[in-house]
Amino acid sequence: MSDAATPIFDPAPRVAAEAGLPPTGVAAVLRLLAEGCTVPFIARYRKEATGSLDEAQIRAIEERATYLGELEERRAAVLASVAEQGKLTPELEARLRAVATKAELEDLYLPFRPKRRTRATVARERGLEPLALRIRTQPRASDPRTEARAFVDPAKEVPDVDAALSGARDIVAEQVAEDARARSLVRDAFRRGGVIQSKKARKAPEGRTAYEDYYDHREPTSRVPSHRYLAMRRGEAEGVLSLGIAVDEAAALPGLLRLAGHAPRTPFAGELEAAVQDGLGRLLAPALEREAHDELKERADTAAIGVFAENLTHLLLGAPFGGRPVVGVDPGLRTGCKCAAVDGTGRFLGHLTVYPHTADPAKAARDFVAFARQHRPAAVAVGNGTAGRETEAFVRGALKAAGLVDVLVVSVSEAGASVYSASDVARGEFPDLDVTVRGAISIARRLQDPLAELVKVEPKALGVGQYQHDVDPKRLAAKLDEVVESVVNRVGVWLNTASAELLTHVAGVGPALARAIVLRREAEGPFRSRAELRKVKGLGPRAFEQAAGFLRVQGGAHPLDASAVHPERYALVERMAADLGVPLGRLVGSAELAARLDPGRYVGGDVGLPTLKDIVAELAKPGRDPRDAFEAPAFRDDVTKLEDLAKDMVLEGVVTNVTAFGAFVDVGVHQDGLVHVSQLADRFVRDPAEVVHRGQRLKVRVLDVDLARKRISLSAKGLNGGAR
Repeated sequence: MSDAATPIFDPAPRVAAEAGLPPTGVAAVLRLLAEGCTVPFIARYRKEATGSLDEAQIRAIEERATYLGELEERRAAVLASVAEQGKLTPELEARLRAVATKAELEDLYLPFRPKRRTRATVARERGLEPLALRIRTQPRASDPRTEARAFVDPAKEVPDVDAALSGARDIVAEQVAEDARARSLVRDAFRRGGVIQSKKARKAPEGRTAYEDYYDHREPTSRVPSHRYLAMRRGEAEGVLSLGIAVDEAAALPGLLRLAGHAPRTPFAGELEAAVQDGLGRLLAPALEREAHDELKERADTAAIGVFAENLTHLLLGAPFGGRPVVGVDPGLRTGCKCAAVDGTGRFLGHLTVYPHTADPAKAARDFVAFARQHRPAAVAVGNGTAGRETEAFVRGALKAAGLVDVLVVSVSEAGASVYSASDVARGEFPDLDVTVRGAISIARRLQDPLAELVKVEPKALGVGQYQHDVDPKRLAAKLDEVVESVVNRVGVWLNTASAELLTHVAGVGPALARAIVLRREAEGPFRSRAELRKVKGLGPRAFEQAAGFLRVQGGAHPLDASAVHPERYALVERMAADLGVPLGRLVGSAELAARLDPGRYVGGDVGLPTLKDIVAELAKPGRDPRDAFEAPAFRDDVTKLEDLAKDMVLEGVVTNVTAFGAFVDVGVHQDGLVHVSQLADRFVRDPAEVVHRGQRLKVRVLDVDLARKRISLSAKGLNGGAR
């Protein structure tokens, strides 16, 4: 091993080259991350340093740099281990330093890795390694059986020539299986020509199962979609399927023989052929089949997590109804409908239980109207679970009969509401209320501001994933945390009304500081400015720098406190206002005055055109919400259950989930219908996310209704003007 000091590893050049990004921008991202900056802060407020890299690029840089850092750590450990064994030749060191992936590194290290006792280990202990070497060197003027007689020793449990040759072949088989070149060859065979095979397991349960399509299924591993592979994995885990990956071993054998130094006309050729074949079938193929499964699983997880993240993004960015009073209704048949009123800030006002689906619907209507008159809601949010459509019809009828026609009635997804209502968060907010009343409050608040309410629920409970219970839970949780952080900071947070759960996801804050902010607000009243954040216990200069631009103060001491302009740029904006000859308060919110600014005039130091353009746009529309304007879905009043659907009926629905194989659409009958990817548009669609997203309104035509299995097949072809 070289005595020269190992240089400090810098992943920036390689990451930049692989991603095709400017090296200076990548280096700046890695430096800022190392300094404790968050991804949203870097993307929004450090554009000059990074070259305006967006969040996705920054996260990709961080992920790749982490991988490369782990690779270097492992490389150092491997080099040290081989050196300690006294086996680190200059050639091996060069190869170890040159490999670019963890798999290649582990292949080279495999012969030197401490291992359990194997057949080859036993053969070496019996003194058969010299005979194995003869098999590898393929001598031309010798007879294997004659040479093997010298190794027969009953005391070493080598009773005869056959035992000696068998042990020597075991050593050669292991050598072949641990050869990095051989592993690469067979790995490539699995990647290029592997075929995944699923069959009904011998001990599978009797009767119908969800996996019947996979009882005799074959498919190239290079083309199997993520959802299908994860379905087969689940079937195997449940004991219904047996799963394997086959590869043409005969096609790989000639290449392995060449690598092993096979000389066909030598006396030892047959011994080498037998050893290589054994190494392939007994050692190499099983190990690399497991590795192929791992690669497929990682690929499937990546796709499924990506689908979940995309759906969650659109769910959290759902259009808010806004700061107006709402009554939330958690529907129920026998147990009644729990109603909860909240004011424009989401503060709980009161609750009521009505029984519109039992003996006295007229009394239920009178009670509900009296409750509505008392709290004067601008809208009633009705959960879309069991009895949701019937309850929605009841509410509409009761309000119409009472002349309250201006009150909007909206169906709201209640996915995860029961999880929230039984959570520690809900108990902390409403310790004296029943879980069903908490659920009704959550439904009302979801209409007002989906983001603020949904962050209180674990994302996996929100019903927008694809095989989320089958993927790596740590990877899924990390990705969903990224999504929530990204959306929260993209939208911005009102400092004086945000819950601790929402504040937790603001850049630089986290759970402890979020609680500290809420405690100070409760003890001393609303924050009067962003600057007052500095007085929160534990919130130091770095946290303030990261968080301040994403936290807004309505009517704050500074005119920019309600905008996305970072406090570090307040002096710059004050200078702009002075140059225009107007008070700062007049500039903030005036599109006409903002248009008169010349951003180029203020370039200097660490402020460039990207930041200046952002500032000018923010001055024109300070605190602009990036979410769409609210528009209530319009379900047909005469279609409330599966039996109401008919073939060729055209309906308007709302996309509730997008998967790799299509999109699920709520058409108002308690059961979402599936628009298969082949039915999404009038053109070929490879990825459903190309044309639809969660929360999108979509016109659909009913293709088929399977009442027994409660399945609805839909088509969007020719109804929506093509792809979005």
